[in-house]
Amino acid sequence: MAEGKLPFAEGASINKPFLLCRVKYPFWKIRMKIFIESLDRVVWDAIVNGHFIPKTVIDGVTADKPWSEWNEYESRKAQFDYMAKNIITSALNLDEFFRVSQCSSGKEMWDILEVTHGGTSDVKRARKHALIQEYELFHM
Repeated sequence: MAEGKLPFAEGASINKPFLLCRVKYPFWKIRMKIFIESLDRVVWDAIVNGHFIPKTVIDGVTADKPWSEWNEYESRKAQFDYMAKNIITSALNLDEFFRVSQCSSGKEMWDILEVTHGGTSDVKRARKHALIQEYELFHM
């Protein structure tokens, strides 16, 4: 196969995320995790754990703290989710972008891409069993 015909022949960059290729989703997923962690480990934590929203306790009831009352630390911690959303959307083509554009957090975007391209655990199990059956039924 000629060099120009290889998938992902354009090489890597430390400045921009790798574009999603539906065919090679597992490869993209690992590359994106490494890319995001290289920028800041806390950004990856925002994807894994979800958007940080500061809480306050009023009369024994926990509620979201109003944005105007956030301190500098809380604002900085919440900013990591916005960074995650920006990185993820920068790695998507137009169709994929519109699939996740209405998501409210980087975690939600990541989860939608995972289900869409990787499948749920049930889908993965079904694929595995189908491949095993196909292998077992294979005759020369």
